[in-house]
Amino acid sequence: MTDMNAYRANWNYPTAIKAGAGRIKELPDHCKALGMKNPLLITDPGLANLPVVTDAVASCKAAGLACAVFSNIKGNPTGQNVMDGVAAFKAGQHDGVIAFGGGSGLDAAKAVALMVGQTGELWDYEDVGDNYLRVNVDAMAPVVAVPTTAGTGSEVGRVSVITDDTAHIKRLIFHARMVPAVVILDPEVTTGLPAKLTAATGMDALSHNLEAYCSPFYHPMATGVALEGMRLVKEYLPRAVKNGQDVEARMQMLVASTMGATAFQRGLGAMHALAHPLGALYDAHHGMLNAILMPYVLKANQSVIEERITALARYLNLPNPSFEAFLNWVLALREEVGIPHALSAIGIDDAQAQKVGEMAVADPSHGTNPIPFTAAQYSEIFKRAVVGLL
Repeated sequence: MTDMNAYRANWNYPTAIKAGAGRIKELPDHCKALGMKNPLLITDPGLANLPVVTDAVASCKAAGLACAVFSNIKGNPTGQNVMDGVAAFKAGQHDGVIAFGGGSGLDAAKAVALMVGQTGELWDYEDVGDNYLRVNVDAMAPVVAVPTTAGTGSEVGRVSVITDDTAHIKRLIFHARMVPAVVILDPEVTTGLPAKLTAATGMDALSHNLEAYCSPFYHPMATGVALEGMRLVKEYLPRAVKNGQDVEARMQMLVASTMGATAFQRGLGAMHALAHPLGALYDAHHGMLNAILMPYVLKANQSVIEERITALARYLNLPNPSFEAFLNWVLALREEVGIPHALSAIGIDDAQAQKVGEMAVADPSHGTNPIPFTAAQYSEIFKRAVVGLL
């Protein structure tokens, strides 16, 4: 049995991170340190009544904090969900946010913390041009983040991905100060995650590290982070899927997820450029979409990324390191953790292929794909992923 104290640490990269089993007990202290007396805990509806949340609320109240819960959030959070959260924050006269949950809960919570102090509309702060300059930073609410899945890494992200349910597209709400002030990485709060979600979110963490690694943007520090993040996924995702109570595997996957979101300061790519519109159009799980799309995008990018993928295969200690070795490892990993090979397996057809291609070109992630695909090329990648033609 591994001594979990070996994984107990405090990091300040890219924000204050409290890593280790059992550290959820420190939640009230971190809230108080940020000046909170009456935080609003924002979480996924599936978690709201589970012990992991009710115990956190109870510990806050036992420490003298008034604490309420808001959980009216869809799997792909919408602008309306965010504004409902803002209304709850103001009605309860809250003074801070506890972002608690998976990517949807964390993204919604960060957007609420931003919007409680702004006078504009939510979309006024979309990551377009210099919209971030419109933000009244002093009026933003402080945030403590507690991820319960190891996938999005939203706990260290400067962006919230929010669905515009009128236009049926995902928009990125951005400000550098949206990164939570304190993050608690406690593997014990993730042990109840079902195997299927463990697999899908874990593959999402892999996609973040992989696309950041392949991005043409110059950021060597992010490249190094991405490499180690992928090694952790290789070593620990199968273990976490096989045994959800494996606290060491859960800890390392939380770290891999955080590393992925740290690395994608370097940018993402075609997996996300396609996954974002597909999530908006089909309301499908983001991590599952990235997991299924991964090999098709790798093949489409092969001519430009082959050399760096070979170096990655070498780092991962794959036999006969090469692009094909890495691609085969991805396919084997997906099969091992139960990821389908084609989008058709999750109910997606190619009827909207042209629209998906057009939306992918317009997505911000497109800008750092190794190859600047056209809408027609995105449509073709999508159609191949629908039928499983690699």
